[in-house]
Amino acid sequence: MDLTLWLLDITYGVTGNTPELRLFGITQDGRRALVIDRGFRPYFYVLPSGDVNTTLQNLRRRLEGKVLGIEVVKRRLFGNEVDAIRVTATIPEKVRELRELAAEVEGVEDVLEADIRFSQRYLLDMGIKPSNWIHIDNCEEVKTNYQVDVACIAKGRPSMIEEHRLPNFRILAFDIEVYNPRGMPNPDRDPVIIISTMTEEDGVKQFVTDDSKNDVRIIREFADYLRRYDPDIVVGYNNNGFDWPYLVNRSAKVGVRLSISRMNTLPEQSVYGHWSLIGRANVDLYNFIEEMSEVKVKSLDRVAEYFGIMSRSERVLIPGHRIHEYWDDRDKRELLIRYAKDDVVSTYGLARKLIPFAIQLSSISGLPLDQVGAASVGARVEWMIFYEAVKRGELAPNREERPYETYKGAVVLEPRPGLHEDIAVIDFSSMYPSIMMKYNVSPDTLCTEESKCVDYYVAPEVNYRFRKSPEGLYPGLLRILVESRRRVRELMRNYPEDSPEWVLLNERQRALKIMANAMYGYCGWQGARWYRREVAESVTAWGRNLLKTVIEKARSLGLPVIYGDTDSLFVKNISDKVNELLNYINNELGFEIKVDKIYKRVLFTEAKKRYVGLTVDGKLDIVGFEAVRSDWAEIAKDVQENVAEVVLKTGDINKAISYVKSVIDKLKAYQFEIDDVIIWKTLDKSINEYKVLAPHVAAAKQLIEAGYKVGKGDMIGYVVVKGGGKLAYKVKPYVLLKDIREVDVDYYVEKQVVPAALRILEVLGVRESQLISGKGGKSILDYF
Repeated sequence: MDLTLWLLDITYGVTGNTPELRLFGITQDGRRALVIDRGFRPYFYVLPSGDVNTTLQNLRRRLEGKVLGIEVVKRRLFGNEVDAIRVTATIPEKVRELRELAAEVEGVEDVLEADIRFSQRYLLDMGIKPSNWIHIDNCEEVKTNYQVDVACIAKGRPSMIEEHRLPNFRILAFDIEVYNPRGMPNPDRDPVIIISTMTEEDGVKQFVTDDSKNDVRIIREFADYLRRYDPDIVVGYNNNGFDWPYLVNRSAKVGVRLSISRMNTLPEQSVYGHWSLIGRANVDLYNFIEEMSEVKVKSLDRVAEYFGIMSRSERVLIPGHRIHEYWDDRDKRELLIRYAKDDVVSTYGLARKLIPFAIQLSSISGLPLDQVGAASVGARVEWMIFYEAVKRGELAPNREERPYETYKGAVVLEPRPGLHEDIAVIDFSSMYPSIMMKYNVSPDTLCTEESKCVDYYVAPEVNYRFRKSPEGLYPGLLRILVESRRRVRELMRNYPEDSPEWVLLNERQRALKIMANAMYGYCGWQGARWYRREVAESVTAWGRNLLKTVIEKARSLGLPVIYGDTDSLFVKNISDKVNELLNYINNELGFEIKVDKIYKRVLFTEAKKRYVGLTVDGKLDIVGFEAVRSDWAEIAKDVQENVAEVVLKTGDINKAISYVKSVIDKLKAYQFEIDDVIIWKTLDKSINEYKVLAPHVAAAKQLIEAGYKVGKGDMIGYVVVKGGGKLAYKVKPYVLLKDIREVDVDYYVEKQVVPAALRILEVLGVRESQLISGKGGKSILDYF
């Protein structure tokens, strides 16, 4: 039979001595399908240091009887044609052994592409990407015990179909609550007390334990329900970091088999740290929120409010460390159950917002849906490059451990400190990708030998040369992305705004833009396979040259430049002169540029990359201040954001000073919640690796002494308490705090609230003494 399916997941196994790819997906008529392909074998490449035929014979003698085939093939490496030897193995597990044997053979310079996962190798060679429709011409139906409606063995090669529509997914959101009287819960000791799920068909379901806190029943009920509902996509919020590892370990402890994949296997941790449920896509929504700089506080309640899913005033809010208290108090337990319900409703709503974008990232990068969020931006770009490289016959270099290299970055002008009114921000559309396409900047076009460099572009300042033709790997891929985005945006015109088709296409064009803009970051990423420092250095050199040219033109037009950073300029909003500058850049320089936003009022400090602005539509932008950092207490972040809002919206500095004083007064009267003064910091290495006793390390050591399990990657929450000596000797984990009056309010006034407020107010002439003593300030108009 012929079969067309939307590719959801891919894995592999070995039957007998035959490797088989297992492609899970959804057919056009809504059946869950499995395609098994047994016609593909793992392989890698060997580069000879001298005569290819001599190396070929040496390899054959060394690997005789251990491989399926060895042959010479023509390939390219950094744009240069090379003779490579392709070694084909029997099963994926043999590749590592063969790679090591081959590397020892005389005449072998290097072994390439031996570290590519078998399933990803298959996708690359077939030219198919997950989260797309694929077609198999000839598929022989077979019986299987797996949880699918139809299974077949592929007799033909799969091909990808360009079709912008999605199947009807079954999505299940879940969230767990754990009994935690000792703070950080331990699956060997602390039971799961509530498991909440939400689906479109069944709404919210909650599995709640009883007074005994024996969680065997609810874990079984959850697993049975998940298998019965049979979701295609399972979503959670930090489920890779907490829910899945906790459930898996807890299930093992209490003797419940959590066999919930479509192959009836347990969840297992896989590449990029994500947890795999074979045949389904397990998506951690937190992975995508982590990358959104515009979302300042990334707790689920704040994120749900940001996306308009559920406001914090509408839901139950319980500090995580107090969950056990609400369980133990029968009068509060119902609140805890409602809290768990609000969490899973928020998670499901967030999935509806983010899954369409995640699907497009997967479709474009070539990484499966359950991996694309957990993977770094660099990894996403690299797999996208891989597909283009395979089409061109370009070999992938090995990853290398490289010493850190610095090079001159973008232009960042010294800002004009103070308040400015009516400021236009003009922004280059994808400046770096445009430079890479315009000047054919790519690792495979870099001229390293003068004799082979005839017609080329020269990067300003650094003088690296790049061949004008043929088109390089990076520029070629960028053109594909840009052209694809143009076609998608044209298609969007055929549908009403906010229709399902329009939304899907909009997410695709957004993902295409993000991936194109990430190409430059990949250039400078030292973990990249195709890394060339000269490429990244040249792109920034052309960028500096371009921005300097534009600044000179603005000044020649009499247009005041207030600030400039990388690919944007802040200028006085004089419309005719702004338009003249835009025309010059678009028409004479050949770069696309637009007015990105207009600030009614913007405040700059003396520091670069640090400002607050109020747009004409009332939005507050805070860039480079404590309000967007995670290592300050919530009270400092709130103060700074509120001060900025008061100053920019009302122009009343006295009002801002009064507000800060009121916060100080409440602090000194202990009229605050403990959550307001917790400082969060991540342990980025093991405790014993720290040479200096930082405050969060001191707090972590106290937790360990109290019996808590703490290690690398954990977020440590602590407060500063009364006492003398260095700060590290004055901290206490918030879970060990018994009385709020232990808190050193003077520290929070002097080291958190006042400094946070002064970051904004100091530029306007406000001094620390005015915040503490209450001396009057001036009107904002005095500063123009």
